[in-house]
Amino acid sequence: MLRFSKTTTGTVLFLLDVLLIAIMWPLVLWISRPDALSLFALPSDSRGIDYPVFDVLALFSMGLYRRDAIVETGRSLTRVPLVVGIGTALAVLVSLMQQAVVPWATVPGGRDQSMLFGLAAVTFAFCAFAARVVIGSLIRRHILRRRLLVVGAGQRAWDLLLMLGREGSSLHDDVTLVHGVHEPIDPRLMIERPGRIICPPDFDIAAVATEVDADLIIVAPDERRGMNLERLLDCKKAGFPVIQYLSFVEREIRRIDLKRMELSWLVYTDGFTFGLLDRFLKRAFDLSVSSVVLLLTAPLLLAGMLAIRSEGPGPLIYRQERVTLDGKVFSIMKLRTMKVNAEAHGAVWAMEKDTRITRSGAFLRRARIDELPQLVNILRGEMSFVGPRPERPVFVRELAEKIPLYNERHMVKSGLTGWAQINYPYGASIDDARSKLSYDLYYVKNFSILFDFVILLQTLRVVLWPSGVR
Repeated sequence: MLRFSKTTTGTVLFLLDVLLIAIMWPLVLWISRPDALSLFALPSDSRGIDYPVFDVLALFSMGLYRRDAIVETGRSLTRVPLVVGIGTALAVLVSLMQQAVVPWATVPGGRDQSMLFGLAAVTFAFCAFAARVVIGSLIRRHILRRRLLVVGAGQRAWDLLLMLGREGSSLHDDVTLVHGVHEPIDPRLMIERPGRIICPPDFDIAAVATEVDADLIIVAPDERRGMNLERLLDCKKAGFPVIQYLSFVEREIRRIDLKRMELSWLVYTDGFTFGLLDRFLKRAFDLSVSSVVLLLTAPLLLAGMLAIRSEGPGPLIYRQERVTLDGKVFSIMKLRTMKVNAEAHGAVWAMEKDTRITRSGAFLRRARIDELPQLVNILRGEMSFVGPRPERPVFVRELAEKIPLYNERHMVKSGLTGWAQINYPYGASIDDARSKLSYDLYYVKNFSILFDFVILLQTLRVVLWPSGVR
């Protein structure tokens, strides 16, 4: 029995992009230079493969496989030319670096390089446009729908439907709900899904799963005590995947649902483990990436300092106490973006249109240039490149008193960028901190070097298209 419970719309779009590029790019190269390339082979040098690889990396790092980008197709299409241009330019840059490092390497000359750049930009833009037109058609026809069977019809099931509608990885889910005779049904479900709520005789869930041809069964009752687990076992024996509500939410929206989280689930589920090799690789990742980024952004850092000095006297670097691994306090470094003595009356949350921010400071914050001195904190080992953003001790104490598990985010070093930063707008309230914690806990629970690399790539999207920066 073929199941599609793990299929996401973003994955299908990615495969479409790869398929179209794999067909079109060799064909375009063959047409442009039939003497140098057979129809089914790339050139002997690396020029053929560099361009498509960097194009796909650019599409991914700019978030064009995310749910919001797929939903807002028109907005994504306007960004395609810029994203493709970035990927193509990176391929050219790598080619030039290859020539500088390995002089005897075979790389295209100036005229060939220009020709490849133009061919790549036009071809990949066409492929990206075509893939998004196709995915839009598939979505409208509901071809990519998943058939989900939810065990439960209470408030938790209602919350699940809301999250699927707002954040689900699939843009169309065909949901059927099963409830027991003793379980109250949420009135909102009676209004929204009157014909999709089933109370099977003898709680025979497997029979309902077979009838609707379910791809996945999600166990989400408000009260699990007294549930007939043998019926769920029958489903597994019949070949239907079964997953708990919290595990499904974590996998589906890639954060932890703090509203309905159970400590027992955190205890028994995988995650929150950091071996010696993990820590070694993360430190090596931090040192290498921060060194390269500091070298590349040094001109921006110097320009930011000059902009601050042009507005008057005062320190260029602003130091402030923040909390990192195991609750340790360190002095974070940032370019000063506020007026001198902006917090003379005590620490306060940042606000929209904050009058304490200088004119140059507003730009430095929006472009994230003010964060660059933190690369020195990373080299010192006080921070990591990727991790939860460090908060001030006074705010940490306040948040830890009001938000359960808040201190668990300090199981790893604080970071220059993080999973919460690329998924949630800038927050300056208790509610924002709670929402961001759901992403921070997901990162801590699922830490890996590959995950750090994914976050690093997608940070470029936040820098180029900032939202909620204060």
